[in-house]
Amino acid sequence: MTAADRLATVQDSIRRAADDSGRDATSVTLVCVTKTFPAEDVEPLLAAGHRIFGENKVQEAKAKWPALRAQYPDIELHLLGPLQSNKAREAVELFDVIESVDREKIALALAEEMAKQNKRPRLYIQVNIGEEAQKSGVAPREADAFIDYCVKELQLPIEGLMCVPPAEEQASPFFALLADIAARHGLNALSMGMSADYELAIQLGATHVRVGSAIMGTRDYPAA
Repeated sequence: MTAADRLATVQDSIRRAADDSGRDATSVTLVCVTKTFPAEDVEPLLAAGHRIFGENKVQEAKAKWPALRAQYPDIELHLLGPLQSNKAREAVELFDVIESVDREKIALALAEEMAKQNKRPRLYIQVNIGEEAQKSGVAPREADAFIDYCVKELQLPIEGLMCVPPAEEQASPFFALLADIAARHGLNALSMGMSADYELAIQLGATHVRVGSAIMGTRDYPAA
């Protein structure tokens, strides 16, 4: 089965999950996660009509996507991985959506770069929904204050929230908690759900699902 075949399978699964939840399937956006895969592995998905992709690292995206954008200018690119403040300039240049806003230093750096470049990528605040030490994100108990800071003080274009629930636990309570936090602030976008649990995330209100291996196949991570 090719990546384009797997893409079609995932798209069908998204439609079914949305239908089963009484939702319009067009209310769910599929972000195909292409981290570690070269441009030649992405091209068949572009040829199949898909345009929304996610990367974890600014440098990898910088090497891969400008040439693809030259061929397909309607690409929408999401930054999903942790962002360092010294990469804020490149992130604002490269990405249409930055899903990993997780602390004041990053929020300030993005605000400054967006003003300098007169460019406003849409932003998501990453919530460390399971409060795991190894993961990025603002703690749930601190999310309200951080959202207010970003929206009211910095006037950033915060569109929604993103999370990665603990892998070894049932995801439903974490997805529901993220939806509750978003609702308190009138944020409509929820980026939650990956290859293993995107259908469940759709049932619990996900507007964006980030699917990588179910489409791209198994990753060969470079040796450390």
